[in-house]
Order: sequence, then C-alpha cells, then structure tokens
Amino acid sequence: MLSLRKPDAERLQLFLAEQAKLDFTYKPVVATATTPPSGFVVDHTRVKLGEGESVYLVAMAAMKRWKQFQLGWVDTFPPELPIEPGNVVAVMGSAAGFWWTNACRIVHVIDESGPVERFGFAYGTLPGHVECGEERFLVEWDHKSNGVWYDILAFSKPNHPLSRLGYPFVRRLQKQFGRDSASAMIQAIDRR
Repeated sequence: MLSLRKPDAERLQLFLAEQAKLDFTYKPVVATATTPPSGFVVDHTRVKLGEGESVYLVAMAAMKRWKQFQLGWVDTFPPELPIEPGNVVAVMGSAAGFWWTNACRIVHVIDESGPVERFGFAYGTLPGHVECGEERFLVEWDHKSNGVWYDILAFSKPNHPLSRLGYPFVRRLQKQFGRDSASAMIQAIDRR
C-alpha cells in the first residue's frame, strides 16, 4: 500500500484484515531457522549490545515492544502486537516522499534457554508487501562469554513492479534498515 502520508489506524486495520486472509508470497516458510534458500538476496546484521543478564532482559523487552522498528522512517502497526505465530503486522517505511505499507505474518518464535539463551521471531511477507521473503530478529545471551547480541537475518527479492524498477534504491534502504535497527536496539540498552 502506497500513500503520501503515514496511514491512520483505521486504514491500517482494514489493510491487515485483508492481508490476514492471504498466503505467504514465498515457499520456504521458516527458512530463517535453518538456511536461507537460493534465489534470494541474503542480509545479515549482527551487533553486540553489551554483557550480562540485565542487558539480555532489556533487549528482550525492547523486542517485544517492536523497538527495533521505531526508527522515525520505519514503524509497525499495531505498535505493540504480541509476538505470537500467526499474528499479522504492518511494517511502514517512508522513502522518496511516500509511505510504503507492507504486510507480514509471524512464522515462528524463538524462546530458548541453556548455555546460549535466545529470544526472537521471524515474519514472512504477504501479498501486500513490496518484497518477497522472510526476516528473523533475535537477541541472544552467551553465558560463556557473557555477551549479548542482536541479530537480523533476512532473505528477499522484489515482489512489486516499483521495487524491481528501483532495486538499487531498495537495497540501500534494506541495508540502512539493518544499521538503524541495530542502533535502535543499542539505544534501548543505553536508556535502561
């Protein structure tokens, strides 16, 4: 969905209601849990957030509130959607004077304890998305090193004529999102 201004809640609710009835735009659903498939561009961003349990807990809470998307030029709706498989979220991005609204469905949630604790989720694209693919967001705490990391893994390819036409621009935005999302998570830790 393309618009000149950020869509209001009513329009977003209608958009999500329509998209929730539709299937994914790609076949290898949940592939971010193993190996991204061939035929897609893979992006990987990883940044150390700090050390220790308190950093991990703050990072996990920030992810549950979708802080990694609150970038000014990117946002989500509903703003604090529960991270549960099947939930559908609108991811909005402002670029080239337009707001692009994209639909994604959460495909799996990661909540692991042990020597390395992990929390995160992955979502996959629905027809109302300019790209086709999947993206996983993860925070992990390695007890041995005590390091806490934020990790994004995505695979994608264009799904809309404008994203194909402007693919070099789209790629720059995808890279910028990775950097800005990592910065947002670092800021969430710094504000604790």
